[in-house]
Amino acid sequence: MKDKRILYVSSEVIPYLPETEISSMSFEAPRMVNNKGGQIRIFMPRYGNINERRHQLHEVIRLSGMNLVINDLDMPLIIKVASIPKERMQVYFIDNEDYFKRKATLTDEEGKLFPDNDERAIFFAKGVIETVKKLNWSPDVIHVHGWLASLLPLYLKNYYANEPLFGQSKIVTSVYNNGYDGILDKNMLGKVKFDGIDEEKISDLAQPTYSNLMKVAVDNSDAIIVGSEEIPSELVEHLKTIDQPVLEYKKPDEFADAYENFYQTEVLV
Repeated sequence: MKDKRILYVSSEVIPYLPETEISSMSFEAPRMVNNKGGQIRIFMPRYGNINERRHQLHEVIRLSGMNLVINDLDMPLIIKVASIPKERMQVYFIDNEDYFKRKATLTDEEGKLFPDNDERAIFFAKGVIETVKKLNWSPDVIHVHGWLASLLPLYLKNYYANEPLFGQSKIVTSVYNNGYDGILDKNMLGKVKFDGIDEEKISDLAQPTYSNLMKVAVDNSDAIIVGSEEIPSELVEHLKTIDQPVLEYKKPDEFADAYENFYQTEVLV
């Protein structure tokens, strides 16, 4: 992995959020690449329940300040950064007062999904891509974790299809058993269509369930990693229909060699 550039985009990363399969792998995978001489960048949302003082987040003025259009509204993009203690790894945080100030991640105190999670996902995807453009950092691999990050493959392959910085980038999506019940906003399809993305490529978003959201991510990725021992049966069946390479689930103590080999032999070819 020496000198390879890997961009990790995740809905959650330890130590900034509690340990889960996603937050743990979004830390361990970049650490593995970093230790093997690769170059990494990590992006996640700056949820309001992340303690900025304790984790020493600070705004990066030169990267902040642009507006992203979400469903015909201008939404200011704020970029913050922090270093993971004892690791030579920085994490970039995508922030916005309307979408990420609330003191919670994806659900309210009663466990109900926030009604604007669909817009937060669009904002996160666009925010990551625009920030990487400003950094002028061309990744060899973009590895996506978690459903809030799942629109990134779609936007890269469509909305940003002619962006030369990502011309050679390969997209890997990890599929986890970490979804949500019910659906996101029923108008999500229209909000993504507003960005000029062909409806036939996003028809699954007419019913934005967790499985349908992940199908869109899978279909716009170059390779897939199964991140949980068990994933929804609908996604198991969908993975049987695709042509992209799929790495089956690996336990935490055996993932490192498997991921490195998968990147080298199936993704970077």
